[in-house]
Amino acid sequence: MSAGDFSSDRPSALRRKLLFGMAAVPGLALLPRAVAAAAPAASVNSTGLAVTDSTVTVGILHSITGTMAISETGSVEAEKLAIAQINEQGGVLGRKIQVIQEDGASDWPTFAEKSKKLLVNDKVAAVFGCWTSASRKAVLPVFEQYNGMLYYPTFYEGLEQSKNVIYTGQEATQQILAGLDWVMKEKGAKTFYLLGSDYIWPRTSNKIARKHIEMHGLTVAGEEYFPLGNTEFNSVINKIKLKKPDVIYMSVVGGSNVAFYKQLKAAGIDLNKQTLMTISVTEDEILGIGGENIAGAYACMKYFQSLDNPNNKAFVPAFKKMWGEKAVIGDVTQAAYLGPWLWKLTVEKAGSFDIDKVAAASPGIEFKGAPEGYVRIHENHHLWSKSRVGRARADGQYDLVYETPDLMEPNPFPKGYQ
Repeated sequence: MSAGDFSSDRPSALRRKLLFGMAAVPGLALLPRAVAAAAPAASVNSTGLAVTDSTVTVGILHSITGTMAISETGSVEAEKLAIAQINEQGGVLGRKIQVIQEDGASDWPTFAEKSKKLLVNDKVAAVFGCWTSASRKAVLPVFEQYNGMLYYPTFYEGLEQSKNVIYTGQEATQQILAGLDWVMKEKGAKTFYLLGSDYIWPRTSNKIARKHIEMHGLTVAGEEYFPLGNTEFNSVINKIKLKKPDVIYMSVVGGSNVAFYKQLKAAGIDLNKQTLMTISVTEDEILGIGGENIAGAYACMKYFQSLDNPNNKAFVPAFKKMWGEKAVIGDVTQAAYLGPWLWKLTVEKAGSFDIDKVAAASPGIEFKGAPEGYVRIHENHHLWSKSRVGRARADGQYDLVYETPDLMEPNPFPKGYQ
């Protein structure tokens, strides 16, 4: 996709194709206003980034093919919506944003290769991208070597901090520990069966979960992992039926979820009776799973499309106007939407696109127009956010059943869990 070309076909058949060029989207009054005058490029770009007197080029790097496309398509859509809104207001430091999009293709070496292209060849001012921790770990050395800035939208295991990354999703204390605390208290859970995809995020997340469960004197009845794209779960479902855990704790990602939940239902496991908590299935994945196959399950996220607040009531119609009435919005999609806005606000605070200046200006940046309500960047480059628990409905949405009263301070290195 060439710079600025938003009118090509959508990367997924899940939602219908629309043209990107549209009139002003609803809700812009809630969002920050752009700076009026554009300073000369030399004064806001001293490091050779792709910045002219009228434009600035950024990269989008997600999987639009392969098993992770079911999850990452929404991130691409949200980032493009944010960029459209920012451009509608006049851009960043008076410059319209142009986009170069690359496909990580659900392959971690490809993510590394494409990130190097964006930073070295295209000299983009920021990259909005990645989903899995494997893809993030693959690109991190590239961003640190070539001094790029990545806005990473996915909830993840924590245990990482970089000058070159802004983490707009939750780390472990805001999701894994908070969700377990809720299910222990509200469901009286004492036994857990941990299931995950076979890569760093699920394995590290379950290591943290197991430690938290056992610290409370509770029991892990089983723990198993499956290759990305795996579609055969009947064996483990039979084990679950025999073990009868109080909670099935899920960190399976991507298209594998479609097979798992369909097979779970076919095996006669009723999620209105069997407690299941997922930290990986958002509304995006349910579009493929089918709401009838996951109804009753719980998810610990920081955002659900059904949230009732003014920002979200403007965001959801704007998203659907751009991507179609059947489009849905999950946790990572919303966190991806935050990336361009936080970058814009930071660049304007710094008065420069230079990566070192953007990194230094990031702590304390607030986005009051966030669909989740409000976020702020911590000194550790993660976000202060609320933790929430939702219960899946048959129509593919979640009912909010719990939220923390206050923003949770991000702590990517929780004591005792490293």
